[in-house]
Amino acid sequence: MGMRVIYNLNTRDLANIPEEARWAEAMGYDGLASNETSHDPFFPLLLAATSTSHVTLETRVAIAFPRSPMVVAYAARDLQDFSRGRFRLGLGTQVRGHNERRFSVHWVSPGRRLREYIQALHAIWDNWQEGKKLDFQGQFYTFTLMTPFFSPGSGPYPKPPVYISAVNPYNCRVAGGVCDGLALHPLNSPKYLREVIMPNVAKGAQRAGRSLKEIKVSGGGFIITGPDRQSIEAQKEAVRRQIAFYGSTSAYFPVLEAHGFQEVGQRLREMSLKGEWNEMGRQVSDDMLDTFAIMGEYDEVAWKVKERYGDVLDEVIFHIEVSRSGDQEALKKIIQELKS
Repeated sequence: MGMRVIYNLNTRDLANIPEEARWAEAMGYDGLASNETSHDPFFPLLLAATSTSHVTLETRVAIAFPRSPMVVAYAARDLQDFSRGRFRLGLGTQVRGHNERRFSVHWVSPGRRLREYIQALHAIWDNWQEGKKLDFQGQFYTFTLMTPFFSPGSGPYPKPPVYISAVNPYNCRVAGGVCDGLALHPLNSPKYLREVIMPNVAKGAQRAGRSLKEIKVSGGGFIITGPDRQSIEAQKEAVRRQIAFYGSTSAYFPVLEAHGFQEVGQRLREMSLKGEWNEMGRQVSDDMLDTFAIMGEYDEVAWKVKERYGDVLDEVIFHIEVSRSGDQEALKKIIQELKS
């Protein structure tokens, strides 16, 4: 079974986005994603839309709670219209510390609030697109005012699909109940996906009277690849550090616990509080690396991805550095193998 293949844009320099997006589309990618770490996730997609014609464009993810659903509804509508129907809205909650201390946003019932957030988005879009009265009154959000002057009115494209990033069972049920898709966090595994995430997505869908087939699953985790074993070995340390960074956050402890790595998570948490970031990667054993990363040379990595996730993923995030001779042709081949 083939997968759609998604490319993560490098958002450090907006001036480079149009050319990078054009290159990714020419390589055969099906979609482009923009994340929210040190830059805004919406601006790069606007620029990417100017130089592409058929790839989907998604935030992966925009942090929801610092933004009013109304603000996001306008941004999503504009990107959907400008890209001629190619935009996908990916949302995430982030963790409590970032909401309260980085964004100065109250952290209240994040799962229920996220569900209501998505319902509010649809109420706003339905008002613009179909003329339905805006009368959304929830526990966390209230939207009851929309005059013609402030409404963009009916547009030529449908509402953007909404994906969320979810790890805990409740948010997975939210995805099943009110979302079009699930954007998996990189710290994941086939075991956690099959035993925790998908059963809860299915529960959410069933309660909402939906089919599980309506919810697309996008992910893939950490992938280490190169032309030979030496190049793969050279990348392991950086991926260990990434796993350690995520593993130090209590929100991801359930993923570690599913594999018996809970004590490692606690040690990583203690080290992060002490600022020992450079030493944390040493806590990630070879077994832990094998659990959360797919490793294989160029000519074998596509089938390894399919072997691990082919029956559960609709899309995979995949990209490699193309600085060496032959990398670009290898990447093209891998993309086609994943899609075939």
